[in-house]
Amino acid sequence: MNITLSDEQLAIAESARAFLDEHGSSARLRAAIESADGWDAEQWRAMAQEMGWLGVAAPERFGGSDLGLVELAILHEEAGRTLTAAPLFPTLGLALPALMSAGCEARQAEHLPRLIEGEIRAAVCLTGASGAPVPGDVAIDLKADGGGWRLNGTAEYVLMGHAANLLIVVARTEGTTDWDGLSLLAVAADTSGISVERLTSLDLTRPFSRVRFEQVRVTDDALLGAPGKAAAAIRRMLAVGTVMLAAEQLGGAERTLEITTEYAKQRVQFGRVIGSFQAIKHKLADMMMAVESARSALYYAVRLLDVPDEMKEAAAVAGASCSEAFLQCAGDAIQIHGGIGFTWEHDAHLYFKRARASAALLGGPSHHYEAIAGLMGLDEAPEPTT
Repeated sequence: MNITLSDEQLAIAESARAFLDEHGSSARLRAAIESADGWDAEQWRAMAQEMGWLGVAAPERFGGSDLGLVELAILHEEAGRTLTAAPLFPTLGLALPALMSAGCEARQAEHLPRLIEGEIRAAVCLTGASGAPVPGDVAIDLKADGGGWRLNGTAEYVLMGHAANLLIVVARTEGTTDWDGLSLLAVAADTSGISVERLTSLDLTRPFSRVRFEQVRVTDDALLGAPGKAAAAIRRMLAVGTVMLAAEQLGGAERTLEITTEYAKQRVQFGRVIGSFQAIKHKLADMMMAVESARSALYYAVRLLDVPDEMKEAAAVAGASCSEAFLQCAGDAIQIHGGIGFTWEHDAHLYFKRARASAALLGGPSHHYEAIAGLMGLDEAPEPTT
């Protein structure tokens, strides 16, 4: 399999990087963090209307360009380099694959054109207080109510939920367990009975929210597919989401390596630039190896997302590899920068916090390794005999 990017894909990456160099500076990121909304609405508008990013993986019949998931991963990688303070990942990395995977043409026709234009900013309600990956802790209950449905429960750790006007909800039918009885719904965030509480979390560039559903009544039109039969669509959403998050993490790891390498070439200690010390050289080399290994895992996984038998394993490998690479690079960047790396004024701590927060999303490395072991049959080893 050839995992290198084509000339057209390289051009997309170059264009995205040039756009984010202009619209994604550190000063602009910090201004978004400190704003009342906590995200960059102007950057989001430009992504949608000037760059056409939101339609890159959407079908042409809904106004998208239908380029594909490789191109979508490229955009996430470039966004990860600048810690973009916009709901790109929850909207394109999670909500879009949910809408596409559920196979509900009417709901796609209703939501996708508005999403592509930037009118829809989506968030996905996945888990409850424990944060356990789906299907471990689905916190929203779905019950039939006359000619419609009622939603109750509290979703925690909803990424950028405060910025969303559309909620993609994973809900469980009463009396079901595991992957059985799961449904996907698309619900307007201003529906009666829904309250959204923005939370202060480690990563200020992309905060979490708590979303409460109190006797929220919806019609059949909110359902994405048949009720209780959304397991396949949810698995697909999580696989694509894991890979797009991995792309973001790769971009963040690559950028921290670049920043740290440049600093090591300039910082003088004991009469020499610190990049000339063997210990620093080795650490930078280890960072580069982590980045390049993660890149291979990512672009291998992207190309297998449309292969059902390979999708879950490839996504898990990319998720674990890119998460660990970002954690390593962000931590080493602070060490090499020394005292300045711990200050608020330097961006090193922003990358470190994003790395830590992202590693906890969608299960984290340990969850991905367990998934790989399960797919390999290693969790079915016979009991030892005496």
